[in-house]
Amino acid sequence: MLHTADLRREFRPMMRLAAPLALAELGWMAMGVVDTIMAGPLGAAAVGAGSLGAMMFFPIAICGTGLLLGMDTLVAQAFGRGDLRDCRRTLVNGVWLGAALTPLLVLVLWATIPLLRAVGTNPRALEIFEPYLKALTIGVLPLLLYTAFRRYLQAVNLVKPITFALVSANLINIAGDWALMYGHCGLPALGVPGSGFSTSISRTYMAAVLLGAILWHERKSGNLLFSVSWWPDSARIRRLVELGLPAAGQILFEGAVFGIVTAMAARLDEASLAAHGIAVNVISTTFMVPLGISSAAAVRVGQACGRKDRRGAATAGSAALLLSATFMTAAGLVLWLVPQSIVRIYIRDAAVVSMGGLLVRIAAVFELFDGLQVTATGALRGLGDTRTPMLAHLVGYWVIGLPTAYVLCFPLGWGAPGIWVGLSAALILIGAALALVWRRATSKWRLL
Repeated sequence: MLHTADLRREFRPMMRLAAPLALAELGWMAMGVVDTIMAGPLGAAAVGAGSLGAMMFFPIAICGTGLLLGMDTLVAQAFGRGDLRDCRRTLVNGVWLGAALTPLLVLVLWATIPLLRAVGTNPRALEIFEPYLKALTIGVLPLLLYTAFRRYLQAVNLVKPITFALVSANLINIAGDWALMYGHCGLPALGVPGSGFSTSISRTYMAAVLLGAILWHERKSGNLLFSVSWWPDSARIRRLVELGLPAAGQILFEGAVFGIVTAMAARLDEASLAAHGIAVNVISTTFMVPLGISSAAAVRVGQACGRKDRRGAATAGSAALLLSATFMTAAGLVLWLVPQSIVRIYIRDAAVVSMGGLLVRIAAVFELFDGLQVTATGALRGLGDTRTPMLAHLVGYWVIGLPTAYVLCFPLGWGAPGIWVGLSAALILIGAALALVWRRATSKWRLL
């Protein structure tokens, strides 16, 4: 077992890193919350179409960003052993990888439009969805560049610029939604597609802020970035892909399931689709805190591995899991106690509030396990293990969660609640499995 003194020593540096990253993740999620709230006055179809667009965009675009998650391992471990030049080499090649992925991701995103038409998506929602998704694709390259810059900065303990970028980008997004969705400042009223353009503008701004932070840091640290080769290094890119591909696969398995269940909800009535979208938005918001802790766990574990401190790596991951478990238990209690009040923040439609409240209460059951799975994934990534989380998500979602959701929703007639019971089963399994994997992987290190 880990000693209490070890955990106490680790909590301070973990919190110093995790708190700004969690705030940054909340800032990221706030954009989606604002977009959904701003779409509320346009009706249930608009809310549902926006949620559908986000669910289609997320697993594809974020799968691309997943290929850059190997930067957590390479940069953090290089930083831990004091090899700052190697950190910069990974940054340069991460940017090259992101640029190469952009056209492929855009083509795949566009391909979802005829796919949704073929599976019988609600026609009113689909009419709004298509221009909204196309507006989001403008921000794919900035999103990938932002991801590369962010992975580098947090791995070298520079997290304040990330928080600033996300928080300030929300102000730009709010202004953009107000102007482009409703036609203020002499601009046309574009409705939901206007929020897509606003999101793309905000992502471009975030990438620019982090690039500025990197260049400012280089001025203070001897411009080491400008002394390394800026040409792509095939060996480094191949290593990034080896680490990132399983992480991207995990994100794809998870995100695609949420995309599929959203498409399933789109076959139901407009109130069920809107309620589903709001419930996804709610749990995604609470998820941002353990996601930030997960990033901190990847960095702290990776840095400890870089300096060959195995007990320190075990302590860092375990401290992160404890923090996530504490927060998500509290979040689950709130979701269970006041679900309809939470839904009313988004929309006042009585049918949507009733269904949304039920879905949020079901979600409360898996909150703890959702926090455990994402934090254990980050800690394992710090060790260089991205395959185990991918396999856990593949089995949990696709073998158990998705079939259960489909059977409960359609053959048994449960509707949207059936979808969410299936998701609960998957997340409980994945969270418990990955927490156990982490414990077993580091059990010997705890005794060093």
